[in-house]
Amino acid sequence: MSTKLPLDVNDHPIPALRLKTNGAHVIGAAATSARNATAFDDETRVVSVYANEPIYIAFGDASVSATTSDHYFPAGLYYDIALGGDGVSHSSHMAVIAASADGDVYVSEKA
Repeated sequence: MSTKLPLDVNDHPIPALRLKTNGAHVIGAAATSARNATAFDDETRVVSVYANEPIYIAFGDASVSATTSDHYFPAGLYYDIALGGDGVSHSSHMAVIAASADGDVYVSEKA
């Protein structure tokens, strides 16, 4: 099976993706939903997310909106999330809403 992942000295895939140039986003999380202004690139397979305050997150198209019924994401955790694949359509946007205090969410596209 071919792979785009880097290979170790024994030609085994290393589960690592590169950070995309111009693929960094900061989303301000507050009491109302906010999303990334620039869509994720179609080639982006994974995003890494870090929030400095607890948030709720949702993925979708340019109209996605987060609510307190969406997935909870704790503060201080760096986590990789797939944007699609295995029959699931590619998400172009991520929406966030603060769980308690306002904060910032840092998103890095990877491919």
